[in-house]
Amino acid sequence: MRGVPRAIWSGAISFGLVTIPVELYSATKDHTVHFNQFQRGTTDRIRYKRVNERTGEEVEFADIVKGHEVANGEYVLLEQEELDEIAPGRSRGIEIDAFVDFDEIDPIFFQKTYWLAPRKPEYARPYGLLRDAMARANRVGIATFVMRGKQYLTALRAEGDLIALETMFFADEIRNPKKVVGELPPRTTKSKEVAMATSLIESMSGPWRPKDYRDTYTAKVTKLVEDKHAGKEIVAEAEPAAATDASDLLDVLSRSVETARERRAADKGKKVDLSGLSRADLDRRARQLKISGRSKMKRGELEKAVRKAS
Repeated sequence: MRGVPRAIWSGAISFGLVTIPVELYSATKDHTVHFNQFQRGTTDRIRYKRVNERTGEEVEFADIVKGHEVANGEYVLLEQEELDEIAPGRSRGIEIDAFVDFDEIDPIFFQKTYWLAPRKPEYARPYGLLRDAMARANRVGIATFVMRGKQYLTALRAEGDLIALETMFFADEIRNPKKVVGELPPRTTKSKEVAMATSLIESMSGPWRPKDYRDTYTAKVTKLVEDKHAGKEIVAEAEPAAATDASDLLDVLSRSVETARERRAADKGKKVDLSGLSRADLDRRARQLKISGRSKMKRGELEKAVRKAS
């Protein structure tokens, strides 16, 4: 049936002497707006071909093999079958090596989430046993497996009725920040600024509600395409805010705390008086609320937009 997600991998989970046949499904989807490429001034599509660089002739996919450079201009050529033969468990096993506390894993290691499901109904009992035992012990299973020619480090965790598989980076794939960034920012020594910043964080704190967040850029790209197709005028977004000067930091933090508290009061249904705010204060608040077109609004329009957005 069209539209029904298909398993992207099948194999088995092993822990101890227990083996559970499973299937792997992607837990997320990408809603990015995708584009084709055209030559400017024409409607001619740009196409890519696999071409032999010596002869200039196109090569069939079936005639292409992989090559790894071992010296300058010298390659070792490998067939996909040769790579499959050396894959651990012939790419079909997820063998749990250890169980660890999930909170001990730094989020930098995580890549992508998948759902694991029992391959057939008769495997549901041992599958459920592993899921429930991990949930009760508050542990995740650490394992490796091979998919699409790449070995992954993974963390298996109980997530509701299913087992989620998190693909992870290996330790040697994590870059040392000192080697990437260079000189790291110094620690803050001004206690008053730290206290004010902490107060701002507390004022902006709340429960995690993922449905509160939307991909606004994709929505704007879609609207841009629709408006241009309809021949409408394209309105550019305002420029981002300028960097805060270090000498103004304490004052900006103080005003930010006040704004955050007022927003929280508004969220609780208490009316916030905006009539006494200057145009600059209203504009700053509109920027924080991500109100578009604010630079062209009159003060009354801006106050109305801020009140509505709050």
